[in-house]
Amino acid sequence: MNGTRAVRVAHTAQLVAAELAAIRALLYDVFDDMTEDDYEHALGGMHALAWDGAELVGHGSVVMRRLLHDGRALRTGYVEGVAVRADRRRRGIGGALMADLESVIVGAYDIGALGATDEAVEFYADRGWQPWSGTASVVTPGGTVREPDVEDCIFLLSGAADLPTAGDLACDWRGGDAW
Repeated sequence: MNGTRAVRVAHTAQLVAAELAAIRALLYDVFDDMTEDDYEHALGGMHALAWDGAELVGHGSVVMRRLLHDGRALRTGYVEGVAVRADRRRRGIGGALMADLESVIVGAYDIGALGATDEAVEFYADRGWQPWSGTASVVTPGGTVREPDVEDCIFLLSGAADLPTAGDLACDWRGGDAW
């Protein structure tokens, strides 16, 4: 990774305040439309952190979610907050982050899922993530609501269960963007 030390994997509970602040700063720097809800979605699970000295240059996390498919609740490792500082891209940092996150998913969850930005679709597809071809919904306090705007950005990774291939995939409700 060109001078960047190995990726550190740690649970949110193991991170100190300075690390959480560095994650927040990186995410807000990388994503123009970052919100506090987006930042909070990346917390509560396992983080992969790439440092260059005292500077955080890459981050990603996997959090537990439930996805519903065909009457079945799937324990899902949901990838959040994957970001590499602009001046460090194309050096293998994103791939190293994802390799550790994918190991967590395969070892602990039925499947993996994520919502990809347009810029990241090829990156995830090249890593073996499969685009979802069915409909997408969110289970809200008021009932299940279809979310057609996200259907083309959802990707799945095989874990302990077979990947669903068709039908509706519904996620659990949360503040901000559901997917």
